[in-house]
Amino acid sequence: MRLNVINLGKLYYGKTLEIQLRLLAARQTGEIEDTLIMVEHPPTLTLGVRGQYSNILVPTELLQEKKIDIYEVKRGGDVTYHGDGQVVGYPIINLSDYGCGVKDFVWKIEEVFIQLLKEEFGIVAHREDKKYTGVWVADKKITAIGIAVKRWVTMHGFAFNVNTNLDNFKLINPCGLTEKGVTSLQELMGAEQDFVQTNQMSIDYFCEVFGFEKKIIELEDLGI
Repeated sequence: MRLNVINLGKLYYGKTLEIQLRLLAARQTGEIEDTLIMVEHPPTLTLGVRGQYSNILVPTELLQEKKIDIYEVKRGGDVTYHGDGQVVGYPIINLSDYGCGVKDFVWKIEEVFIQLLKEEFGIVAHREDKKYTGVWVADKKITAIGIAVKRWVTMHGFAFNVNTNLDNFKLINPCGLTEKGVTSLQELMGAEQDFVQTNQMSIDYFCEVFGFEKKIIELEDLGI
């Protein structure tokens, strides 16, 4: 199976969400094939369907001062931070064509980063338990996952902390968790990492775990 991969570079969350919704509709009608959007966002907070504003720990005025936007989105999970140095991926995949359930889909996303961290960096990562999604190193989350499925097509996705400013996670209770922490590849390796290379690794391992053959395209190539 083929997977179109679109690298948007650094783009505001709101604009990226508009693109996701366009591709979602096109995938639902079969106008496009399965597609993976890769992007890096400026500092942003998103609240999932179970999100509580109480998990944002600072006043709105401070967020405005820091130019951090807040979006309410229809995905699983609570509050999540996106920002510079974070590899973000949004798979637009028809699960009925792929032959995969929602739980298996999330499991495979977790497997992408468990394998990547082990094979490329010698880092042992794991799933927490059935209560928490994502990928963890010890008791700190390194990859957050929150998806939505509409007419069997997925949207939203994963956020992998590479060179992410971890201080910004102090603005929130990440995913509503107060007893656990957040980490990044930079923190674990003790040095800033090659973001472009790690972004490419994420694409490659995604395709390997899901069994896709990748095709790098531009958004304009889809004609929508």
